[in-house]
Amino acid sequence: MTKLTGTALRMTVLVGESDLWHHRPLYTEIVHRAHAAGLAGASVFHGVEGYGASSLIHTHRLLSLSEDLPVAVVIVDAGEKIRAFLPQLDEVVGEGLVVLDDCEVIRYTEREEDR
Repeated sequence: MTKLTGTALRMTVLVGESDLWHHRPLYTEIVHRAHAAGLAGASVFHGVEGYGASSLIHTHRLLSLSEDLPVAVVIVDAGEKIRAFLPQLDEVVGEGLVVLDDCEVIRYTEREEDR
């Protein structure tokens, strides 16, 4: 198990749900690459509304259904591991936003059934 407490770096990758990498969702590719790189963990969050560089608002509301809602991939690990992963994102993220934030990890443990 990865031990992670104290100062860390949170990376948030904002892309569209319809963004693809080799015929599969881009967010899936990012999660799989993060896993292969040994990063502590990754979570994908589905947005209900947002806009990016195009200024086109994407929303889930019935009257304006969108096929490209925002998706956020959040990964937290030690700063050097996150920064070492950035070239992987350069390879796959053509349009999107990558944000790095300093953070503090209070608790990071595995579930009992995972042991």
